[in-house]
Amino acid sequence: MSTFTLADKTFSSRLIVGTGKYSSPAVMVRAHEASGAEMITVAVRRVNIPALRSTGSPRSPQDESLLDYIDTAKYALLPNTAGCYTADEAVRTARLAREAGLSNWIKLEVIGDERTLFPDNEELIVATRILVREGFVVLPYTTDDQVVCRKLEDAGAAAVMPLGAPIGSGLGIQNVNNIRIIREFARVPVIVDAGVGTASDAALAMELGADAVLMNTAIAGAKDPVAMATAMKFAVQAGRLAYEAGRIPRKMYATASSPVDGLVGRS
Repeated sequence: MSTFTLADKTFSSRLIVGTGKYSSPAVMVRAHEASGAEMITVAVRRVNIPALRSTGSPRSPQDESLLDYIDTAKYALLPNTAGCYTADEAVRTARLAREAGLSNWIKLEVIGDERTLFPDNEELIVATRILVREGFVVLPYTTDDQVVCRKLEDAGAAAVMPLGAPIGSGLGIQNVNNIRIIREFARVPVIVDAGVGTASDAALAMELGADAVLMNTAIAGAKDPVAMATAMKFAVQAGRLAYEAGRIPRKMYATASSPVDGLVGRS
């Protein structure tokens, strides 16, 4: 499977995983290892920033940080602005992540509706422009709308991240043609983000031409997160290989897999 280049980094894995909803940090660590992922996203608001800044004396349990369980020498960190509802709020959160030494890469989320968690695309574009000017590598989570994706590209986004379905829904890709159209016109990598429920959803995203898939709940919420992480790793690989191989055209009627032309006795 070909490598995946995003901004100034190249990855062998096209699977990006999250850190939320795991039953324990130990399970999370094992799932990350099984996934083969090389990039992990973490909500800035779930990171104990004061603990990151503390030095010298041993830390107490309450000073424990989520990042204590992530080997940053092995995984690239992708902080995200989960829980932000305005451009200003998202920009402040991104700045905090960079100042705390997490990364100048940011998965930009600006939520517009509390129930569906659909993004507010107007605020998202505003925040993207600001953060790009400030030197961030911005990966915005957006709807599966080609026009919005184009505007995010024009604002300087390093990739576009259209949803497959609502966050955590597990519904799989609801608008297959939208993802296909976004990939056709995109000038930057396309990462399907949100809505994946099982391995076939991840494979489909890759077969449509997505450059990568980002998921959290599908793995963390599975009965066996480690096994599901393994399944997702192979699904992403298989889907990408199928895309690169080029599928046969869809036809309305059957075509014999063993041609009969030239068979002896056939007139």
